[in-house]
Amino acid sequence: MTDLHAIRDGLVVTAFWEAKPAEVDEVAGILRKFLPQAQREAGVKAFQIHQSLTEPQKFFFYEVFRDETAFAEHQQTEHFKTLIAGQALPKLAKRERTQHRFV
Repeated sequence: MTDLHAIRDGLVVTAFWEAKPAEVDEVAGILRKFLPQAQREAGVKAFQIHQSLTEPQKFFFYEVFRDETAFAEHQQTEHFKTLIAGQALPKLAKRERTQHRFV
């Protein structure tokens, strides 16, 4: 379990994805492969991906990185480039990302 005090100084990134209707199962499968790899990155303090129960084409990401550099490094990993940029993104109808700080 993540200690909320340990992640307090991190950079929080949220993402909302909506898969194309015919791609929902494929996107979910890609994310199941991607998630454990992202969680093991040195600069990742917390990383979770959720799929909506009522709208299964919608996915919510909650990510906490050590800092902006760790977030940039995350996007340069082989698993991000291959699974996310290469495979998942073309299957999406919509993608939004925002960055946050703890209050």
